[in-house]
Amino acid sequence: MASVPVKPLPLLRRNITSTTASKSSPMLANVSSRHFLGIITYKESLSQMRTPASLSHRRRVSTVVSSAGNLTAPSWDSWKPDKTAAATALLMSDVIWPAAGAFAAMAILGRMDQMLSPKGISMSVAPLGAVSAILFITPSAPAARKYNMFLAQIGCAAIGVVAFSVFGPGWLARSVALAASIAFMVITRASHPPAASLPLMFIDGAKFHHLNFWYALFPGAAACVILCILQSIVCYLKENMKF
Repeated sequence: MASVPVKPLPLLRRNITSTTASKSSPMLANVSSRHFLGIITYKESLSQMRTPASLSHRRRVSTVVSSAGNLTAPSWDSWKPDKTAAATALLMSDVIWPAAGAFAAMAILGRMDQMLSPKGISMSVAPLGAVSAILFITPSAPAARKYNMFLAQIGCAAIGVVAFSVFGPGWLARSVALAASIAFMVITRASHPPAASLPLMFIDGAKFHHLNFWYALFPGAAACVILCILQSIVCYLKENMKF
């Protein structure tokens, strides 16, 4: 028995076509017709396929990508308190132990000053206050890493001695020493901001000039050994004696 081919009804074909078009039209309407970072949208690609001349013309024209995101107005969020830190519960031990560590550090370094003053060595210098704040308040910060701290302290102090030897006291020596210290920390990936003040302190401080290259070890690096020991004690107390 021969089978008779069945043709779809014209009405059904129109219904299928209209239903497909009605479903796809919102999808096409949602596609934006704007450029973003040089990416051509769906509608424009369809129009370009219909007009090959326009496509070849667009290929010949260079596209300039505008980085508008980098030109936005400065955000004021950096002037506000950190929301994550504000939401964290603050314990009394988080305040007492870092403060006690800073007190113990300056007391020990001050006592060492009295012992080493006949030799002209001062251990309790201003940059160590910033080092204490970093070690006791933010012990997990990159600046608190031992590699960063010791390499930056020794390298920047030596840079200050070289700059003073070459340029003598004055603004030029300070400028060159600070620029070289920042470049040194960037190249060695040893970011430790307090170390940038060591070359300036050597250039302006006549009491350090007799140390010459020993200044790379005293007072910065030698005092940081004591501060690291105190940091370990403070972190242990914060973890095990909370109140």
